[in-house]
Amino acid sequence: MGIAIIVVMAIGVALILTGKVPTAFALVLLAVAIALVSGAPFVGAENSVLSTVLQDGAIRLASTMIAILLGSWLGSLMRDTAIASTLVRKTVEFGGDRPVVVALGVLVISALCGAVTGSAPAALLAGVIGIPAMIAVGVPKVTAAGTILMGIGAGVPFELPVWQFFSTALDLPVADVRSFMVLLFPFAAAAAVVYVLVETRRRGSVHQWTLASMSDADASGGAPAADTRSRRQRLGDAPWFALLTPLVPIVLALVLQVPIIPSLLAGVLFAVLTTTPPRLIATRMLRSLYDAFQVAAPPIALFIAIGMLLAAVGLPGAVSALRPIVEAVAPTNVVLYVVVFSVLVPLCLYRGPLNIFGLGAGIAGAMTAIGFYSPMAVLGLMTSYNQVFGVADPTSTQTVWAAQYSGVTPQQVMVRVLPYVWVVAIAGIVLSAVRYL
Repeated sequence: MGIAIIVVMAIGVALILTGKVPTAFALVLLAVAIALVSGAPFVGAENSVLSTVLQDGAIRLASTMIAILLGSWLGSLMRDTAIASTLVRKTVEFGGDRPVVVALGVLVISALCGAVTGSAPAALLAGVIGIPAMIAVGVPKVTAAGTILMGIGAGVPFELPVWQFFSTALDLPVADVRSFMVLLFPFAAAAAVVYVLVETRRRGSVHQWTLASMSDADASGGAPAADTRSRRQRLGDAPWFALLTPLVPIVLALVLQVPIIPSLLAGVLFAVLTTTPPRLIATRMLRSLYDAFQVAAPPIALFIAIGMLLAAVGLPGAVSALRPIVEAVAPTNVVLYVVVFSVLVPLCLYRGPLNIFGLGAGIAGAMTAIGFYSPMAVLGLMTSYNQVFGVADPTSTQTVWAAQYSGVTPQQVMVRVLPYVWVVAIAGIVLSAVRYL
């Protein structure tokens, strides 16, 4: 039976990799197939396909879905209120014509956006202005795209919806997830900074096109002489205190240990109250919430499917069938653990079997259900792989968007950033092995 489940998983990987079936649909089919192969009845009140896998599994990650929606709502508000564009523009103006300074500044803003919403919305928030600005001062196109992605990767350890996902998927307290993410952050941040310092200097300045700075436009008479509005009003900048918005949910959840959903709601309220006249607050909040639903719909559909897959691999029949296989092949020696799982890092790319937002969720759930590794060891492993997937996977939406907006291919970006995030993953695996094995 265990071999049959492995075969079913292999078929699922093939369906996802070939793109013949959308990932979410493939995971649902995989969940049903695993349940049936493991001997679960199709109907029944307990441990059945209909009730346990499809019904209970669909809502298993409900708290994660709500966190995703709220993060998307906050990202939508940061776009509509010009908080994100103001942060990027101020950073670019501070950097002037110094490529390294501009790139480092955009990197920081990308990390903040990544902590708020992650994925493609974060790339859009930081990259729409940041990428052209970097290229204008001489940052190579591939490096500009990679800077956005490395910044998002540096922000992922503080992305609250990710905390909620790992907490629910691995049945861990949020405090435990937070503790490991805090330890992983310095490695992700250091790799991002090293990437910028090395890649911006390795090829030198490459001026692809130029953009007139806002200050030049003002000095040359870009604004009408009769316009007496302040510079902030003319450019549509958000007030300075509104620029603290990305830090609000992070400080609440990390420092004050406020639960994740209230922390995100506080960020939403702070963003709208610091940027919007009272008479327009309700309209802006409703419109941005509608936009958030459109952004959040694809990941929510994916998390519904992942919940079903987690329910399937946690069925008693699946656990008993997979336990002897896992015990036979999984490394227990600390050194072997680090070597084996470090070598397997590329399997999280191209929607591979170790992608935590795909079949990797099922593998993580199986490891936890079997009890061969502690949940914290599985957390360390999968969060390390997630650092690679979120930055280097050429099929992920943020990588595709950043590459195309920069005028390069996702594969070019992957080759450039992969060595850096691979080191981050190895650091996380070592940390996991030392602390939890």
